[in-house]
Amino acid sequence: MQAELIKRLLASEYLVKKEHRLGPLPDTKTAYRDVMRIALPSIIEMVLVSLIGSVDTMMVGNELGAEALSSVGLPTQPRMLLLCLFFALNVGVTAIVARRKGEERQQDANATLRNALMLALGLSLTLMGLALFFAEPLMRLAGGDQAETEKVFLDAVDYFRIMAYSLPINALSMCICAAQRGIGRTKITMWVNIGSNLVNVFFNYCLIGGNLGFPRLEVRGAAIASVIGMGAGLLMALFTVTAGGKYKGYLHLSVHDPWRFDRESMGSILRVGGNAAVEQLGVRFGFFVYARILFSLGTTMYAANQICMQLLNLTFTFGDGLGVAGTALVGQNLGRKRADLSMLYGKICQRYGVMISLILGVLIVTLRYPIADFFIGAETAAADQVIWHAARTMLVLAAIQPFQISSVVLSGSLRGAGDNLYVALVATVCVSVVRPLMAVIAVRVLHLELMGTWIFGLSEIVLRFAFFYPRFASGKWKDKKV
Repeated sequence: MQAELIKRLLASEYLVKKEHRLGPLPDTKTAYRDVMRIALPSIIEMVLVSLIGSVDTMMVGNELGAEALSSVGLPTQPRMLLLCLFFALNVGVTAIVARRKGEERQQDANATLRNALMLALGLSLTLMGLALFFAEPLMRLAGGDQAETEKVFLDAVDYFRIMAYSLPINALSMCICAAQRGIGRTKITMWVNIGSNLVNVFFNYCLIGGNLGFPRLEVRGAAIASVIGMGAGLLMALFTVTAGGKYKGYLHLSVHDPWRFDRESMGSILRVGGNAAVEQLGVRFGFFVYARILFSLGTTMYAANQICMQLLNLTFTFGDGLGVAGTALVGQNLGRKRADLSMLYGKICQRYGVMISLILGVLIVTLRYPIADFFIGAETAAADQVIWHAARTMLVLAAIQPFQISSVVLSGSLRGAGDNLYVALVATVCVSVVRPLMAVIAVRVLHLELMGTWIFGLSEIVLRFAFFYPRFASGKWKDKKV
């Protein structure tokens, strides 16, 4: 009986109804292997990048303490607000390149990449100038006006300004990696991002504490190390699309290519990426407001929040890696006129997500105190309180895992189908309205501490899942054009 139930939940022949099949389906083993072939490198890439990013935070916390954790945490949402247009652009790049590959239109896939790079460069230079000019007001708006000490605010401004210089570097590298994911070459993006972050960690060691003959720059050193790491990542990403000979790939750029705006390519990018931009702007506004509310809880609890956010980002990457596979496989098979296979692979990605989320939930509950302890030096001020608040809040994170990862995977599959407007509307309402509203109730009305605020704030993830799951199962996305 149990074996039959498991088969109905997981086997290929049960995931696509007979009346919806347009041809033979791969057997269960082959189908799951197809998903993992694309998803595994993305998961490894994103998990390792997130882990290395966590090491970045650990190095700041252990060397400099809770105030420094707050200083590097305060610029996070303003930075993400600046990057949100590029996240949206890259959603379009991945979905369109995947569709063009399925349609066997290689020249158009490369034209999409060229147009996206030109757009990314222009936008990033403009936003870099704005970020440098408005650094102080942005930090005050993010919660710096509530900082317990002037040093927290000033260090945050320095960190943000240095990171602003990396915006064009980061935007171009992200764009190339998004296109490579669209054709399923996730191993390339894995090595680009791992290499970039290893360089970052090395220079963190050199510059935060002043090691190997380098000056001790503390918070400013962490920012400079990040910029150097991003520069290394861009060089690696450029190599993957400019190298010739045996290294020449499906996506290739040359100075002899027609570097001019192409109406069809740009139209597709703006159509798909524009919907994603609505989502990203709404989501980032919500995160911005949410972070400001949390900052009002004080340096100790905000430092604990930074630890939990690092773990939240780490668990998110498992869903994001599977979401990349969903985007690529759904888009490619729609390009091949096999919507049934798009449905099959999207559902398999979600099944993988549920299994991974259950394992992560158990690990978080079991290891929450040792994890929190890694992020802050025991001898620094208020370390015990930071660890206590972080460990309690991780229980909320563990409970939300199945909904978080499933919603990320399903939204990735819907994006691959070009159903970005629906994803954008749901995410915008949930993150920009529901999450901040619940946080205000938790902090300002009920006067809850960090754990209670997370319970209220993250409840919107369940709502997102409740919208995305039936939408994908309905198949309404099958006829979307990109």
